Amino acid sequence: GYTVKERNWRSGHMEIDIIAANLSTVAFVEVKARTYTKDTLDVAPPPGNAVGSEKQRLTRKAAKDYLWLHHSKKQPRMDVIEVWLVKDEKSGKTKVAKINHIKGAY
Repeated sequence: GYTVKERNWRSGHMEIDIIAANLSTVAFVEVKARTYTKDTLDVAPPPGNAVGSEKQRLTRKAAKDYLWLHHSKKQPRMDVIEVWLVKDEKSGKTKVAKINHIKGAY
């Protein structure tokens, strides 16, 4: 139910991976992907752990810049999409193993 408004939107040195909106919300989304082996997939830390306090601060600032340029009465929300990738040992190809969308992550 969301429409992607922007991909890799920049404000100075800050970047937001995805900006998407539905009728009531504009979501500012940070996408974090990590590649694991089949053996470590279930025990490795989730990709979203890489969204630390500094990244959160910069993303909030970029979101404010976006909202200043694109006036909206929609509720802003900061999301994280985690992507777990697994490299197939035989083929060498990387495949998506799992995706997790954390709404209102910070």
